[in-house]
Amino acid sequence: MGYFGRIEDKFKAQELRRQGLSYREILQTISVSKDTISKWCRDIELTQKQKLRLLENKQFGQRKGSLVAADNKRRARIARTEKIKEKARKTLGKLGNRDKFVTGIALYAAEGNKGDGKAGFSNADPKLIKFMMDWFLTFAKVPMDKMRGAIWLHEGLSEKNAKKFWSDLVSLPSNQFHKTYISKVKSDSKKVRKNIHQYGVIQIRFSDSAIHRKIMGWIYALFDDRISLIENVPL
Repeated sequence: MGYFGRIEDKFKAQELRRQGLSYREILQTISVSKDTISKWCRDIELTQKQKLRLLENKQFGQRKGSLVAADNKRRARIARTEKIKEKARKTLGKLGNRDKFVTGIALYAAEGNKGDGKAGFSNADPKLIKFMMDWFLTFAKVPMDKMRGAIWLHEGLSEKNAKKFWSDLVSLPSNQFHKTYISKVKSDSKKVRKNIHQYGVIQIRFSDSAIHRKIMGWIYALFDDRISLIENVPL
């Protein structure tokens, strides 16, 4: 099965599940394993009416306990995840400007461009991209009109939707985006990508050697334990 064929099957399976179809009914339409259908659809919650339909169906009446157990398991997993997140938020507390400043340096050290004058940060996570755009503007003092966006997108995904999403997220005008790079699907490749980013990966970049060198200086200072010596930063 081709890469996009598998992705289309996943989206189709999830849509059928939202309509209330059972896994067995979905399998009559999509030729994958039952375990695969289960993984694709495990976080989709059925309405009470849809659950009753499955329970009242003779074909699935004997599986009432399994349906209830699966639903309880899903709810428990979500509850555990939310509890962990809430505990983490309390542990971290509210971030001050200094915390955000140092966090941005660390993120840039990990994901930012290091080549002289070629400043940029790439990621697919909207929260990280929004954080770093704000960081560039607030701490690095990059003028907004110097910022540019460059999107990396898989073939078959909507370039228009991706550009609008990132543009709205970071308030970057569409005319400040470079040409989108479209990754072609190799017809002879057997690799199936598990993580599909609907809006692709974006790099927010700017051309200013002086600012870029300043950021690199912050990185060196941070890892040489001399960050406290930095002056003229809005902390």
